[in-house]
Amino acid sequence: MTSAAELPDFPGLGVTGSTGGLGGMVARELAALGSTQRLLVRDPARAPELDGATPAVCSYTDTAAARQALDGVKVLFMVSAAETQDRVQQHTAFIDAAAGAGVQHVVYTSFYGAAPDATFTLARDHYATEEHIRASGMDFTFLRDNLYLDFLPLLAGEDGVIRGPAGDGAFSGVAREDVARCAVAVLRDPAIHKGATYNLTGPEELTMAQAADIITQSTGRTVTYQPETLEEAYASRASYGAPPWQVDAWVSTYTAIAAGDMAGISPDVHGLTGEDPISLREFLARPVL
Repeated sequence: MTSAAELPDFPGLGVTGSTGGLGGMVARELAALGSTQRLLVRDPARAPELDGATPAVCSYTDTAAARQALDGVKVLFMVSAAETQDRVQQHTAFIDAAAGAGVQHVVYTSFYGAAPDATFTLARDHYATEEHIRASGMDFTFLRDNLYLDFLPLLAGEDGVIRGPAGDGAFSGVAREDVARCAVAVLRDPAIHKGATYNLTGPEELTMAQAADIITQSTGRTVTYQPETLEEAYASRASYGAPPWQVDAWVSTYTAIAAGDMAGISPDVHGLTGEDPISLREFLARPVL
């Protein structure tokens, strides 16, 4: 574990997403290590009160406010925006503002297997964002997260059934806590991570059926996995009234697993933090904070 004495001062460090799960973890850990940071938030009333942290108000789409909030920031931790149809445009505007404000290095939370033709539709958005950061002239580090272990129990409906067209495909889910620790490790000394792309996975490959079994054993709630065909998946989600792009994203989460796009175990969590990544069973055994 890193001590405050080992952590260099952080003049010019900007952190987005501090009112959310991942960004909040990163901001709190940085504060605990004695870092100074600027928290870029839309609502200053929601900004966490942390030692050495100063809020600055902006949104990804308000270029003028973003440039002002980023003035003096040299290293930027950029959490991807909420899922929307125009998320790439939001990211692009914010990246342009960062470059215009003189940001030197962007650490961006991307997605495992990001590619222009990725099965998971939102992974294409992450690839487009990565490419815009590359073209911006700023240094960069990309953290490509696998499926969050934190979300797995939430995939089960009220009847305890996880439904989706994942087949027998495997994924290598990662705990959000591990992603936060990796981000802090990079932000401690971003220069040595310049140009790097890290694949952040857990320690195991699991099918949805195996994940359901572990959830059942660990929580006492009976959870099962019911495979769907593609047609069944779209039909079962039609009742939510979501726009087509959102339904495509939901369904393609599972078809990407079926295609093998989320399989494979990476050593990068251990390489960045010096600790083994958290397994699903270990995650479920942890107290709820």
